[in-house]
Amino acid sequence: MPQLSSYIDNFSNVKVLVIGDIMLDRFIYGKVERISPEAPVPVLKFNHEKYMLGGAGNVVANLSALGCKTTFIGIVGSDGNGGLVARQLSKSGAHSHLIKLSNYPTIVKTRFIAENSHLLRVDQEEVLPASEELLPKFQKILRQAVKKADIVVVSDYNKGLLTLQTTQMIINVCAEMDKKIIIDPKGCDYSKYQGATLVKPNLKEFSEATGQKYTPSSPDFHKQVQKGAKKLFDKYNIKNLIITLSEYGMLHISAENPEDLLQIPTEAKEVFDVSGAGDTSLAALGASLGSDVPVKEAMKLANISSGIVVGKLGTATVTDKELKTVLSVRETPEGGWRQKRKLITLKQAKGLVETLKRQKKVVGFTNGCFDCCHLGHLNSFMQAKNLCDVLIVAVNSDASVRKHKGEGRPVQDEKTRAMLLASLEFIDYVIVFNDDTALPLVEALRPDIVSKEGYKLEDWPEGRLAESYGGKAVALKRLDGYSTSNLVKKMKG
Repeated sequence: MPQLSSYIDNFSNVKVLVIGDIMLDRFIYGKVERISPEAPVPVLKFNHEKYMLGGAGNVVANLSALGCKTTFIGIVGSDGNGGLVARQLSKSGAHSHLIKLSNYPTIVKTRFIAENSHLLRVDQEEVLPASEELLPKFQKILRQAVKKADIVVVSDYNKGLLTLQTTQMIINVCAEMDKKIIIDPKGCDYSKYQGATLVKPNLKEFSEATGQKYTPSSPDFHKQVQKGAKKLFDKYNIKNLIITLSEYGMLHISAENPEDLLQIPTEAKEVFDVSGAGDTSLAALGASLGSDVPVKEAMKLANISSGIVVGKLGTATVTDKELKTVLSVRETPEGGWRQKRKLITLKQAKGLVETLKRQKKVVGFTNGCFDCCHLGHLNSFMQAKNLCDVLIVAVNSDASVRKHKGEGRPVQDEKTRAMLLASLEFIDYVIVFNDDTALPLVEALRPDIVSKEGYKLEDWPEGRLAESYGGKAVALKRLDGYSTSNLVKKMKG
């Protein structure tokens, strides 16, 4: 089986057609420093605002960010916000067929955010008016677009575009042209999804559609899911279901072989904001299945993608570069130790730090020989980890240690020392470096915090460099009585 990262290169060849309810996401950022004298509500001091594609538009943005050739069909109003949606679609690199209605306002969702906290959301929307005369135009656009696509992704936000009639039209055209179709559903009536290749509900939506309650932690969960899925398969001729289970991961079950149920664990380690995570998951599935990635591997890519996006604030996307960076760090040869995923190259570290900073994570850095790991080292690592979200530890190579400590050192080779550090829970990533100092690493990575014990700033070039670009240099407290040199002397008797 190829490594997951090898599939991503094929995304640029995939033609994905997205159809669904599009909206404009508006974010107003500011700071709250006082309560209004008029009412007990916070006063948001405006800083800046940002517009992004929402709803099905976020699926489009994610597909484009993953490198796919993306086309969109949807409806907006003949208003300024509709124009903003069109410009955002063009900016994302997608080709769009926007049907503009004069008697319909473009949907806008405005979020007020103070630093990293959502204060309020204001929705401007109306139900899309039924319009029989639009159907011939819609069908003509649809047939032309489906013909050129490798896969069709339908994002239903229940805003009026995807009625029984239009959804069945999409499914029938896809069946006629032998195109796969993935649907992100809304509501409990699955009659409009009849005949779909794959439907992707979350557990709550699946529960509503089947009329059953499910508990992922219960021992009979899989049996209950099989029972519920069979209802949908028999009644609506749906071929596959992928059910997202929040912290329990993702589950696939097929009508052809419902006994062969597959569940994979979640990838998200730290949830910052869940806005758009389902859209990211849908996009990654579309890109993967559109390039004929096996279902299990497609689910893994979707799961990793949504795991990345929940670490970002607001409606967000995941790029093919970010996905490759995460995969390059985590992929190891079959049978390899899990801790080896923490051992990274400088190139991997650069991509990783870029991603972490976009996610507003604090990156910490420390370095040393760490020849015979002792309690003093552990104490330093614990202090360093408390200062940041992600701690990168750079360890001197064998050649570098010999330059500093003489021919008798190191006692343990660089592979052993790096693996020991990678096995510690306070350390997130380890880099082996060959230079005399860690200065080139700090220059390349620009971590937020550089920490080390026993150094004054005037004798610590890495610390001075960190402070020169706006980072922090933190002197760690030494735990007295512990020294590698003394430990080596003691072992030698």
